[in-house]
Formats: sequence, C-alpha cells, structure tokens
Amino acid sequence: MLANLWSLGGVALIVVATLGIGLWGSRSARTTDFSAARKPVREERNAAAISGEYLSAASFLGVAGLVLKDGVDALWYPIGFAAGYLALMLFVVAPMRRSGAYTMPDFVEARLNSLNLRSLSTVVVVVIGWLYLVPQLQAAGMTLSAIVGIRYQAGILVVALIVHVSVVSGALRAVTLVQAFQYWVKLFAITLPAFALLMVFLVSGQRQALDEPATPFFQQDTSAHVETDVTLRVTEPVWLTSSEEPGQEGAVYLQPGEYPVRAGSELRFPAGAAVPVVTGSVTDNASWLRPEQEGLPGVLATYSVLIATFLGTMGLPHVLARFYANPSGSGARRTALYVLGMLGAFYLFPTIFGLLSRLYVPQLLVTGRTDAAVLLLPHAMLGNWVGGVLAAITAAGAFAAFLSTSSGLVMSLAGVLSSRDVLWGKSMRFRSAAVLSCVVPVGLALVVHDHDIARSVGLAFAMAASTFCPVLILGIWWRGLTAAGAACGMLTGGSLVLLAALSSHLVGGHGAWSELIGQPALVTVPLAFLVTYLVSLATRSRVPGGVSRLMLRLHAPDRLGFVDSRPVAEQAPRQGRHER
Repeated sequence: MLANLWSLGGVALIVVATLGIGLWGSRSARTTDFSAARKPVREERNAAAISGEYLSAASFLGVAGLVLKDGVDALWYPIGFAAGYLALMLFVVAPMRRSGAYTMPDFVEARLNSLNLRSLSTVVVVVIGWLYLVPQLQAAGMTLSAIVGIRYQAGILVVALIVHVSVVSGALRAVTLVQAFQYWVKLFAITLPAFALLMVFLVSGQRQALDEPATPFFQQDTSAHVETDVTLRVTEPVWLTSSEEPGQEGAVYLQPGEYPVRAGSELRFPAGAAVPVVTGSVTDNASWLRPEQEGLPGVLATYSVLIATFLGTMGLPHVLARFYANPSGSGARRTALYVLGMLGAFYLFPTIFGLLSRLYVPQLLVTGRTDAAVLLLPHAMLGNWVGGVLAAITAAGAFAAFLSTSSGLVMSLAGVLSSRDVLWGKSMRFRSAAVLSCVVPVGLALVVHDHDIARSVGLAFAMAASTFCPVLILGIWWRGLTAAGAACGMLTGGSLVLLAALSSHLVGGHGAWSELIGQPALVTVPLAFLVTYLVSLATRSRVPGGVSRLMLRLHAPDRLGFVDSRPVAEQAPRQGRHER
C-alpha cells in the first residue's frame, strides 16, 4: 500500500503541474490560438516540446518491455523512432515550413489544388491519430491498474478526461510550454532511476548471468497474476502452485511444452524455479542477447519496423504542426536537429530497464505484461522507501508520456476537424472536435488491451508511412505529382495496412511471419510509392498550374523571402482554384 501511495503521489504531482501550466498559459489565449501559434517559439523550446510530445508510452514503457521480452532485436524500435527525425530533417521539414501549411490537409490543398484530396487526407489524419491514441490509453489503463489498483477501464477514462481538460484549457503556446516541461520530466524520470538501479545491480552480490544458454529463474518465491488468457512455453521442468478460482489451489508439475492459462489464474513459483514465458517471447538468455534468431522472416520483420518508423514519423499529424512555430525553413531544420539529440539521449535508458527486468521481474514474462517493467522494477530491486521514491518518479514519467502525446494528438486532430468555418466560432468548434477526437480511441482501448504498446504504436507508424510519406516526398521533390496519384497512393497504402492489421488480429499467431503481417510497411510503403508514381504519370495532363512557383517557394533559401507564413486558406481565393 505504501508503494502505491508513493506512485500515486508522483502521478498526482505531474497532473497538477500539467494542468497548472496549461491554465497559466491560457490566460492570454484568443479564439484563433486554438489552431495556430500566436508567435514564433524559440528553437530549443520548440525542440523540447516536439520531443516531449513524441516520447509516448511506447518510448517510456514499451521499449523496455520489448527488450525484456525479445532481447536485442527490440532495439530496432528506438533506433527507428529516433531516426525518423533524420528523414524528416533531410527531406520534409524545411520545405513544409516554407509552404505555410499547418497540417497535412493544408499541404495537399496548397500543392495539388484539390478539395476532395484535402477531405481524404483529413480522414487519413484522423485514422492515424486514432491508431496512435489507442496504445497511449492502453498504457494509461495498465499503469493506473498497476500502481493504484483500479480497473483497467477506469484508468482509460480518467486519463481521457484529463487529456481533454488539458487541451481545451490552453492555447498552442500553453501546450508548447506543457510539452517542453514534460520532456524534461520524462528525461529525469527515466535517467535517475536507471542510474540508481544500475548502481544497485553493480554493487549487488551473486546474480544470474545473461549470456548463458539457460532460461531465467526466480530469485525468490514469486506470485504471478494472469489477467488475460495466455499460452506458456516451458523449457525446463518446473513445480508451481496454481489456482484458477479463489480458495482452489493445487501443486502442478510441468514438463517441457506449451500450456494454456486462463485469465484470473494465480501462479506461485518457488525460488530457483525456471521461468516459463508467454509464447512468442525469447526463452533462454543466450538467444535473448543474440540478434535475428528466426532467419529470413526475422530479417524482413526488422526491415519492416525500420521502414515504418523511419518514414512514418513525417506523416504523424501531431509532428508536422509543431514546426509551424518556427519562423523559417532553416529554423525548422535546426529544431529537428535538436530533437534528434534529445531523443537519442532519452532512448539510451529504457534499454537498461529492459535488461534489469530480465533478472528482477521475470514474472512479467509469465503474465505477458512486460510493458509494466519500468513501473515495477524499482520496488523489485529496492523494497524500501528509496524504491518507493524511484517508483513514484517512474510513474510520474509514464503519466507525462501519456499526457504529452495524447494531448498533442487530440490538439492536432481537433485542429484538423475544426479547420473549416462551418460553425459559430473556432473555439467552440475546437472543443467539440476535441471531444470527437477522444471518443473513438477510448472505445477501441476499452475493447482491445492485450497487445504490446510499442508494436501497437508501430501500426500507426506503418499507416503514416504508407499514406502520407509518398505524398510528402513526391509532392516536395517531384513536380509531376497529381491529385489522382496522391489519392490512389493513400488509398492503396492505407487499405493494405488496415487489412494486414485486421488479419493479424483475427488470425493471431506467433513468429516472424505473423509479426511481418502485423507490421506490413515493407510491402505497403513501396506499393504506395509505386501506385502514386504510376497514376501520376497516367494523369500527367492534370498537374496543377502554378506548380513551378510553388516549388520555388518550397526550395528557395529563406533569405530570398519566399517563405509564406500565412495559413494556406489565406494564400489565395478558393473559387475557381480547386479541383473537385
């Protein structure tokens, strides 16, 4: 109970600080502040805000969980998450800023003069945002369930309410302050515990080696509560006590093999027992430390993850909007460079949590809740008040991850949904759009809660890479892109990603081939590029007029003065200018 109070205190502190900064920044908010920055933000602060918004639950919790479960193969996720900003910096961010486009729908309208394509891209933005919000809410429910003991569903609703209040209470500048603050909170919350726990590990006595071809074992009597149906793989004979109903316990001897375990079961293992793992996890430590144990399918799955994360970052709706706060294309590019450094510094530390969790919280391999490793490790290694303080710090960092990413996504989605003057005032429409932005992800998160957070986020990256990446790259660097080509490419890539996700969910399975189906970017991204290019060639007569002038503005050096800081809607009259 005392441990839960420490963690609850950390969560409460970060919520109060977040809402306080948002309310303070909203004191001077105007109606137009809900969809555009009032004035430029310093590059360093904007970089911190972008990093704070980008470091989601997948970064804070999911990376460590994947390392615990999959070993060094999981390190491709943080590499891809960080490298995505390299692609953004090299190919997109400066021309995008010079275009004056605030959102992806703004860009396709300015580049291709098509209101129908703008509507399609708005739908894609919403789908990507929803896919990205779902794992944030899943992580929030899991976190509150782990540290407070409330139901998973209640945790999701609580966080959704806090996110909504945080967004509608402040303008973009207030959100920028919140996101920058939360980056430093997350960096502190991951580095201090990581250093402290690593020191405890180094000065401790006998410990299990991680480079031996043996399964991990329990260092003390351990209980594991299984919350979802799982299948356990046993590689060494093990005695355990099992109870599927309260008061009904029995000793069980398991021979090597696979055994289904029902949700609600309580498994108790004696000290020294080998750890059975959920099917799909790496069983022995030596294999856990070696990359690519599954041959060609594993290599293809790795490349698919890299393509999704490297090319998907540029298509995330809450990322591009942040660079509008920079006054020039070169300033936006410098901001992206700062972001690369900030993300690289952060991603060093979740790996430490994953490594130590293999030794000190192996019961998570039994239950499948490996995403909780960061939250539970401090108490597992230090059962005193020091462990309580470190657990409170990690809980605060985890909550900052949910709030920063979720509020940024809701802000972006609400801005896109309220970008047309169809209701009375922008502020009222923005608040209504913010509600709509939350409802569908909350419903999905309440229904689906048995997937790895990082892999769930990877699906959103695959969708972004398969839809918006071809349009951005070709739209910025090739004057031959047409609205028909962009539409066909987005529909092809997006449909294939959704089909693969649905197939993976319905069929299930484990192994590299099934993982490739769940992360389909290796196939969908090249196909989307190819379809976009071929259809554009077939409709080359419909290349928008004035494309040369726009391309000059996208690529001319800032000092020549071609940057247009006006919103796209103000750059030219609507009538007689757009294709339908």
